[in-house]
Amino acid sequence: MRILVAITGASGLEYARRLVSVLKGMKGVETGVVVSSGAREVAKAERGTLPKADFGEFDFSCPFASGSNPPDAMVVVPCSLKSLGEISNGVGSNLINRAAEVCLKERKKLILVVRETPYSLVTIRNMETVTLAGAVVLPASPGFYGKPKNVGDLVDFIVARVLDQLGVAHRIGERWKA
Repeated sequence: MRILVAITGASGLEYARRLVSVLKGMKGVETGVVVSSGAREVAKAERGTLPKADFGEFDFSCPFASGSNPPDAMVVVPCSLKSLGEISNGVGSNLINRAAEVCLKERKKLILVVRETPYSLVTIRNMETVTLAGAVVLPASPGFYGKPKNVGDLVDFIVARVLDQLGVAHRIGERWKA
């Protein structure tokens, strides 16, 4: 399975760090990473570390920029509202937006981990547009039924939901038990 992880300029880079770490450790999963300039700015305000980028933000020679060589899936994590708006409106101005468009047009899994609250009507409409186009909007809204003991447990809750959407077997986090 070939997965592209795109990291954009929203708070919540820990979700991306954890997801990339898990995916890179899995057999049979080829993971590429692209990091936006906005993510680099946010990294300065958060913990300062980002996963190593495999592709530049404007590297249109990346295989995933073409419908003839799409990834099997793409995750934008965290997904900034800027990226959400550009993806929902087909603005292919960088590799992240172009690869997302490729996923949509080729009917590949596209997961947008939106990390913002509250939502404006514009954001809700952009979410509706990408959902109707085939994307999965997966807000970074962790659950508490697993009795998290630390922030890492809350991060793992979201990463586990992303892995579930990708169809990747894992043992991260607690499952719902009635």
